[in-house]
Amino acid sequence: MTKTKPILIEILLEELPAIALLKELPNIETKWQDILHIYKLEARFEFYYTPRRLVFYSEAIPTKQPNKTQKYTGAPLDIAYKDGKPTNACISFAKKCDVSIEKLGTKNINGQEVLYFENLKVGLSTHKLVGDMINQLLGTLDFGKSMRWGEGKYNFIRPVCGIVAMIGDENIDISCYGATSNKHTNIHRSISFDSVAFGTIDEYFQVLKQGAVVLDQHKRRKTILKQFEIIAKKEAITIDIDPQLLDEVVAITEHPTALIGKFDEKFLTLPQEVIINSMKEHQRYFACFKQGFITNCFVVVSNAYTDDFTLVLKGNEKVLRPRLSDAMFFYENDIKNGLNYEALKNIKFADGLGSIYDKTMREAKIALCLNKSEELQEAVMLSKADLLSDMVGEFAKLQGIMGYYYTKKLGKNSKICDAIKEQYKPTKEGGELPTTLYGALLSISNRFDTILSMFSINKIPTGSKDPYGLRRAVVAIVRICLKFDIKFDLLKLMNILSPNYKNFDKNLLEQFFYDRYYKLYKNINPSVIKAVLEGQSCDIVSLDKKLTALDMFVKQKQFKENFKTFKRLANIVDENTQDTDINDGLLIEKHEKILVFKLRKVQQNSQDSFEKKLFELFALKVDINNFFDNIKINSDDIKLKTNRQNIANSIYQEFKKIADIKVITV
Repeated sequence: MTKTKPILIEILLEELPAIALLKELPNIETKWQDILHIYKLEARFEFYYTPRRLVFYSEAIPTKQPNKTQKYTGAPLDIAYKDGKPTNACISFAKKCDVSIEKLGTKNINGQEVLYFENLKVGLSTHKLVGDMINQLLGTLDFGKSMRWGEGKYNFIRPVCGIVAMIGDENIDISCYGATSNKHTNIHRSISFDSVAFGTIDEYFQVLKQGAVVLDQHKRRKTILKQFEIIAKKEAITIDIDPQLLDEVVAITEHPTALIGKFDEKFLTLPQEVIINSMKEHQRYFACFKQGFITNCFVVVSNAYTDDFTLVLKGNEKVLRPRLSDAMFFYENDIKNGLNYEALKNIKFADGLGSIYDKTMREAKIALCLNKSEELQEAVMLSKADLLSDMVGEFAKLQGIMGYYYTKKLGKNSKICDAIKEQYKPTKEGGELPTTLYGALLSISNRFDTILSMFSINKIPTGSKDPYGLRRAVVAIVRICLKFDIKFDLLKLMNILSPNYKNFDKNLLEQFFYDRYYKLYKNINPSVIKAVLEGQSCDIVSLDKKLTALDMFVKQKQFKENFKTFKRLANIVDENTQDTDINDGLLIEKHEKILVFKLRKVQQNSQDSFEKKLFELFALKVDINNFFDNIKINSDDIKLKTNRQNIANSIYQEFKKIADIKVITV
């Protein structure tokens, strides 16, 4: 049985920036487990972090690597030796095994004697490996920007201040990024700036607890949420718990305490998004609501360890006031100045694409193709005007939102105001979509112009790189069109709008656009998606209906058997001909007359439902089989041959209005 012991690793650091830590956080445990796997020291670990430490603890890590038997097989003996003397093959094999020729053995494999050597490689002690493992881990962590210290020798997110490396209760003597391991750790700064000694792993956890450090981030989170619950109940308020902000305050505290503060009620005249962003972005405060309206209260999570938080609270209230005062000045100044989209001519969009004003004009043309409303045109022209405002200059995240408030102040129609507010939705993959039609159309116009613009200057995503978010833009356009039933026909729009852009490869853009469908419809057979995309061009909504209808048929049990008939039909059709003219005077056989009669009924029926259309086409199976089995399609009479081929092509082309059945594989 493998012998195990507890292990404790603590990397003490200068204060870690929360956002950088949180970005790499999902990878830290995985990278450590990968290192354990490489070193053959698999063990279950707990990972903890505070603003000043990264900690790994396991109750049972193997005290050494497992032994490994290494087996080497060499050349047959008649090749390894000539006239009783070792050949180069034998000498090379001995070198490979790192032994003398005399120590080589032989083994019979499949009736043939070959050179053979077996060696037991004894696993190394964990004591000897842990230093390399820690250094390797820190070298793989990617926090973005890093610092140099120690005469520029070391490079990490923040300087390493100390290392704890213990197996059992024994200190493992290692050096890491300029720090040497010992049995000292840091407690809460409110108690002491000096490190505190401990003797055992159990004492380490006790020292932190007594030193007001809540090591477990999950416990800190639970503590904060419980305190929020108590405050909310006592004050009869609702605390706006932003998950990202909560993650940050968990990351920047070692002993969290939630406190409720207040600000001057006069600032409540500001839009609530401004108040929330002022508190969140600069101070990491949580906004509070009462009966659905924002209040002049906020909740701050303090890292102080004290019995009296009076000064802490006053300090937080004091620093918030100038933030809100600035916001009030920006807001009032912006209202006084109004919205002037002409000034957007002075803001560059991108090299080769003109100004933001130019982009707005292009978006207006896209919007006009989708909807002729004059209100929509006005919304487009005003949509980017808030980029010139002081408020958006301070809080870039409020673009569109401030446009909404400023257009309301100007007395604009609510449709225009709402559209401007929703123009950037969804803000992330799978995010909330616009709720209004004009908001949807504005969002599509914005994204489609960006796609066309970037393709026109050859800024096309490659590999995993997509700096302008063009892939997400396509997905957003599709999602919005489906929600609002917007008839967005890519090919038609490209043909209409292309004169507004530098020359670009339309086929490449079409391929880029439709490639996103394989991710959007990941539960559908890829060949079905390809078949629909290679069928008759249509708008996004119709594409969705075709995909849904065809997928339903393909997933039926009997489809594979039924499909053989139509695959056979598709294979005999000449791809180079579009001729579907059927001469009734040349229909001389019973089965071709029946097939043509039923085909024409399908063609005459309503095209509103793709499911119905497919059902009627697949219902031709028996008649198609009779046509193949009883009629010589390649007749000696050229006219009969052409007419019968046109019958087959007519059925194929009818299918192609939905999908190219040649492409489907089942």
